[in-house]
Amino acid sequence: MVEHQGAIASVVINRPPLNILDLDTIRELNSSLAAAFQGEGVRLVEIRGAGEKAFSAGVDVRDHLPDRAPEMLREFHSLIRAVLYAPCPVLAVVQGHCLGGGMELAISCDFIVASDDARFGQPEVKVGAFPPVAAVLLPRLIPEKKALEMILTGEPIAAEHAERLGLVNRVVSSAELENEVEGFSGLLLAQSAQVTMLARKAARLARHGGALESALRESERIYLEQLLSTEDASEGLRAFLEKRPPVWTNK
Repeated sequence: MVEHQGAIASVVINRPPLNILDLDTIRELNSSLAAAFQGEGVRLVEIRGAGEKAFSAGVDVRDHLPDRAPEMLREFHSLIRAVLYAPCPVLAVVQGHCLGGGMELAISCDFIVASDDARFGQPEVKVGAFPPVAAVLLPRLIPEKKALEMILTGEPIAAEHAERLGLVNRVVSSAELENEVEGFSGLLLAQSAQVTMLARKAARLARHGGALESALRESERIYLEQLLSTEDASEGLRAFLEKRPPVWTNK
């Protein structure tokens, strides 16, 4: 779903209450983002989650299973690349849960403005998996040891902690969120559209460039060819779907 207001296009993840990203939702987001970027006069795209409970609690665990994972990664990483290489700045507006693939989508954006009830986390390790996008992006955005802590423990962090780490640009109360987003967007829109586009392109190139693509492809390969063949990946995903604790064999 895309909403337009002047030079701003808002793309809404509309699958409440937790805005879980199944394959259909991911495809819809890809289409919505393409439409938003092509909109006449659009200079800023916002990505939001419907409702107040979650930006997104992540990709549907069923789509991590071996028979679905290749297609899921292909579609989801297409979405991530669309954000990373967007023709204009992209702002994530985050309330509530921002977990797994939802957090990967948010950190792919240029900016994050969050309410103080937001929680950021990569819990994939708890179901015998890992987050391929976050494994590449997170150590580039925050100190490596903190990135590894989030990825290897799966424990979430509060919005204020995320702001201190530099993961989030602004944190305000839920009541003040829209005013803060409006003010932040105004700062961006006050600049030259052409200069902003070129400055963003240069900054993204300097930080990511070809090394990002190489790392993301390798992360995908490890996930599909090595992780999904382990007993523990199968056990973790099954345990989650069966609503029981996993029993790790370390194999």
